[in-house]
Amino acid sequence: MKLAFIIDPIHRLDPGHDSSIAMMEAAQLLGHEVWITEARWLSVIQGQAHAPLQRVQLTPVELVAGRWQAADPWYSLGEPELLPLSEMQAVFMRKDPPANDAYLYATYILDYIDPSKTLVLNAPDGLRKANEKMYALQFQTVMPTTLVSARKADILQFVAHQGKAVMKPLDGKGGEGILFLAAGDRNLNSMVELSTQRERLPVMVQAYLPAASEGDKRIILLHGEAIGAVNRVPSGDEFRGNMAVGGRADATEITERDREICDLVAPILQRDGLYFVGLDVIGGYLTEVNVTSPTGIREIDRLSGVRLGEQIIAWLVEHLAKA
Repeated sequence: MKLAFIIDPIHRLDPGHDSSIAMMEAAQLLGHEVWITEARWLSVIQGQAHAPLQRVQLTPVELVAGRWQAADPWYSLGEPELLPLSEMQAVFMRKDPPANDAYLYATYILDYIDPSKTLVLNAPDGLRKANEKMYALQFQTVMPTTLVSARKADILQFVAHQGKAVMKPLDGKGGEGILFLAAGDRNLNSMVELSTQRERLPVMVQAYLPAASEGDKRIILLHGEAIGAVNRVPSGDEFRGNMAVGGRADATEITERDREICDLVAPILQRDGLYFVGLDVIGGYLTEVNVTSPTGIREIDRLSGVRLGEQIIAWLVEHLAKA
């Protein structure tokens, strides 16, 4: 098969951490062609989505003394070829947030891939529906108490009632811009004003979960099925467990409560064409549904002795054969 991955510039990616690279390596090891491009290079020509695609050859990372080690260089690229994306059997949309105007326009262009020839993961329409913070609001019964608002008065009242809360921008990633709020904090008004840009942008505010100190669990779902998980534990004085801000990755199990959450979410994900998804769960509560470029594969593989990338590509082959 020919598989295309729409990624951020490859030289900026960490092969020992990035889930896109894990899947690309797995595809190559299983005998498939791997091509890459960037969202900013997508175009529609004569009614078909095109991109300048480069064939990539990867030197797989190796696990040495409990850490992934990459060769230097760890990839080589062929010359760009302007091709219709429907020449690929599958296209992985793996552009990191923010899901801004440029990201939105890229999903519109991906609509012009012939679905009878090519599977887009995740589906463009699903990506448009699934703001990674807002999408979780469909599942109120398994979420912490949550407010979405730009009004300072609403947010201050929420914090006063909860005592402690966490405020998140709606378009962030990797823990960027997430703030811990406490009633009585003299900086509270300023933090709300800055995050909402003086009541111009809504933010998400959630009741602070004390279990956050024990970790923020990332559960990887493949077509609605939980295939692995990693616990991201805050380090030092940091309250965020995201690995991008220094959180420690620990092995963990998928509990019965986790499976209840997955079973609740899975049918909606499948309906919306969201095949590869990362759920964030703290203390048995769903906090986010990550659909743009969920990470965690490398950490789960390292800690659990599995090869999720190969499992994903094997599923893709089987899925396309049934289509």
